[in-house]
Amino acid sequence: MTEQNFEHMRRAMVASQLRTTGTNDPRVLAAMGEVPREDFVPQGRLPLAYADALVPLKPGRDLNPPMALGRLLTQAAPREGEKALLVGAATGYSAAVLERLVGALIAVEEDAELAAQAKAALAGSGVTLIEGPLAKGWAKGAPYDLILIDGAVEFVPDALIGQLRDGGRLAAAIIEQGVTRLAIGRKAGAGFAMAAFADAAAAVLPGFAKPRAFTF
Repeated sequence: MTEQNFEHMRRAMVASQLRTTGTNDPRVLAAMGEVPREDFVPQGRLPLAYADALVPLKPGRDLNPPMALGRLLTQAAPREGEKALLVGAATGYSAAVLERLVGALIAVEEDAELAAQAKAALAGSGVTLIEGPLAKGWAKGAPYDLILIDGAVEFVPDALIGQLRDGGRLAAAIIEQGVTRLAIGRKAGAGFAMAAFADAAAAVLPGFAKPRAFTF
């Protein structure tokens, strides 16, 4: 596929997948219209780079559909100069988009293979890639104005909530009774609450499963 093909697909993504599904922040639309998703997709999956679907990266890990990221960023409303943490960097696509909205940021990825791909793809950018457990975030960089969990989780660990600044936001896809819902949360003092705003497909991230209750 040629560069022109990808540019056409990128414009189509913005017009048909983002604008029509609630991504209406001009800055988010511009950022996602600039970042070449094909640079963050395995060579054998390039035809799926702009598909309205999960794109397999490796067994157990996928690139989220554009709509999920667009809606989360629209609700989170990142602002230039905010201190941001991205959890679940994968190959680096969402980090590249978020960097265009806030500037420098920290991104965490626990899979060594994906982290290496992200470092290569993000070389020369303002993204600091940390290799470590997703559920632990990166306390050394806290507190954050914004934490974006780029994937679906069953719960948000206290470790991540504790890394938010008072008044800070956290955006994620939450799995509830088998349904994945995009949600935004805010921290106020010692309190934190999330509110869902849309159903959407999102890649399940490792390390965020709720402990199962014991049954006979």
